Amino acid sequence: MKHPSIPSAQLLVQYCKAVEISQIVISPGSRNAPLIIGFTEDPYFDCYSIVDERCAAFFAAGMAQQLKHPVVVLCTSGSALLNYYPAVAEAFYSGHPLVIISADRPPYRIDIGDGQTIRQDHVFERHIGYSANLQQDVTHATASVKTYDASGIPEDVSLLEMQRKINKFNQEQLSLALRTAFEQRLPVHINVPFEEPLYNTQDHSDVHQEINVRIGPKRKKVEDVSLFAGKWNAAKRKMILVGVLPPNEIEMRWLDALASDPSVLIFTETTSNLHHPNILPSIDSIIAPIEKSEDKEESFKALQPEILLTFGGLVVSKKIKAFLRRYKPVEHWHVHEQRANDTFFCLSHHFKSKLNTFLEQFIPDINIVPSAYRDQWLGIRDHYTRRRTAYVDTIPFSDMWVFDKLMEQLPKSAMVQLANSSTVRYAQLFDMDPAIEVYCNRGTSGIDGSTSTAVGASIHKKTPTILITGDLSFFYDSNGLWNRYLRPDFRIILINNGGGGIFRILPGKEDSKNFRTFFETTHELNAKPLCEMYSLEYQLASDKIELLKALKHFYEASERPKLLEIKTPAEVNDQILLAYFDFISSN
Repeated sequence: MKHPSIPSAQLLVQYCKAVEISQIVISPGSRNAPLIIGFTEDPYFDCYSIVDERCAAFFAAGMAQQLKHPVVVLCTSGSALLNYYPAVAEAFYSGHPLVIISADRPPYRIDIGDGQTIRQDHVFERHIGYSANLQQDVTHATASVKTYDASGIPEDVSLLEMQRKINKFNQEQLSLALRTAFEQRLPVHINVPFEEPLYNTQDHSDVHQEINVRIGPKRKKVEDVSLFAGKWNAAKRKMILVGVLPPNEIEMRWLDALASDPSVLIFTETTSNLHHPNILPSIDSIIAPIEKSEDKEESFKALQPEILLTFGGLVVSKKIKAFLRRYKPVEHWHVHEQRANDTFFCLSHHFKSKLNTFLEQFIPDINIVPSAYRDQWLGIRDHYTRRRTAYVDTIPFSDMWVFDKLMEQLPKSAMVQLANSSTVRYAQLFDMDPAIEVYCNRGTSGIDGSTSTAVGASIHKKTPTILITGDLSFFYDSNGLWNRYLRPDFRIILINNGGGGIFRILPGKEDSKNFRTFFETTHELNAKPLCEMYSLEYQLASDKIELLKALKHFYEASERPKLLEIKTPAEVNDQILLAYFDFISSN
C-alpha cells in the first residue's frame, strides 16, 4: 500500500482511521495530493470524487445527516475552500459533523503573490466547532523551508527534535478537532500546509505512535426536573412545538403520554417526522384563519400557552413565530444537548439532555390535567382538514393542486428530501404517510445545496430517495448531478413555475418588470437538457391529466434515475394559495 511521503498527511489519515471516519468526499486538486493519495490508497476508506466544492460539501452533509457520524470533505488550497462555506453554515446550524480538511501553502508563501493562495486559517471562525491549523513539517522539503523561511529551522536545533514537537502539536490539534466533531456534532476545520514535492509516495508510514483519541459524550449531571413537573401540572394550557427532528427520535410511549393529556397541544411540521392522532401537523392552517377573523385577539389569547416546551431544530412556520413572540408563554423550555435558541424571546430554561433521556425523567412526574385546550384546537384542525379537501377539488392545475397529488402518491418507506422556499412550505399544508422519512436543509434554509444533499443522503439509504424541489433550487444546484453516485432509484420531482414564486406571496409583491426580474427572477428554463447531459430519464407534465398519468409509473424500478418536471402557471399559484386560507376560514 502506498503512503504519502509527508508526515502530517500520514498523521491526518491515520487519525481519521483511528476514530473510524471512513467516508471521504474529495474534490480534485494538486496541493491536496498527499491526502488524496493517503485516503484513496487505503482500502479502509470509501472515497467519493465531487468536482464542485460547494456540491461536495453538501453531498458530505447529506451523508452525515443519515449516518449521524463525521464525514470528511477534502479540497485543495485557495478559493476551493471558500466554496465549502454554505454547507459549513448549514452543518453548523443543523448539527452535522463535517470534517473539513483543506490543504494549504506553507505560511511563507501566503500574501506574496503566489496563485491559489488565500488566508485559510480560521476562515470559518464564526460557523465552526473548532479550527485546527496544523504546523508545517520540517523533515519534508527541508531545503525549501530553509531557503524561504529564515526563522523556520534554527541552526542550533535538531531537525528531528523540531519535527517531534511539530508532530506533538499536530496530534493535539487533531484530537481536539475530531473530539469536537463527535461530541458536539459540529463541523470542524483542519487546515494543513504542504510544501512541494506533493506526489511522492513510499511503501511504509513514518508515523508509528499509537493514536488514542478518547471520544464519548461528557458526563452531565442529571437535572432535577421535579420543580418543572410541578409547574407543568399546575398549568391548563401547555404547548409543545417540534421543529426539525430525525425519524424515530422519540419513543412512542413518551409521545403517547404527552398526546393523551387534554391540557397539552402539540404542534408539529412535516420536518418533525412525528405522527399521532392528537397532534396538529399544519400550523399555518390553524393560525392563518385566526388572523383573518373578527375576534382574532380573543382567539389568539385562547391559543396562548402558559408553558411552551420545544425540541428539535428550526421551525418553518413564520406564523407560529410571530404568534408566540406577541402572545408569549409564561415559560419557555427547550430540550437539546448543546443548543437552545431563544426564538420567541422568552426562553426561561434549557434542558441540556437527550430528548428521550429528558422525557424518561419528566413524564413519570407529570399528571393528566383536565382542560378543553387540546380538544378545542383538534376540532378546528378537523374542520380545516375537511375544508382543504373541498378546496383542492375546486382549484385548477397549480402548485397547490400538484402538492396535494404528490403527497397522496408518495411511496411508503421512501426518504423524501425537500428543497427550501415554496417547496417546504407547501409540504406543510398536507398530510404525509407516517412511514415516509422527511429531511430538509433548515439550518440556514438556503436553496443552494438541496440536490447535492439529497444525493449524498441517498448513498447509505436502503430505500429510494425522492427529492422534491422548486426550479430556482434545482437550477442553482444543477452541479449536484455532476457525479457518478446517482442511484437508479433516485427520483427528482421538479415543480417549475418559472421563477421564485414565493416572492409573490410575501409583502412587497408588485406587478412590474423590476419585480419580475430582480425578485421573482422569471425564466424559461427546462430540465430536459440537463437530464440528457447527466443521463436521467425525463418526463414532463403540464396539466392534471399529464401529471396523474406520469405518477402512475414514475416510482417503478428503472435502470436510470428519473426526473419529473411539472410546469405550473406562475400567474395563478399565489392567488390559489392565498385564497386557500380564506376558504378554510369560512364555515
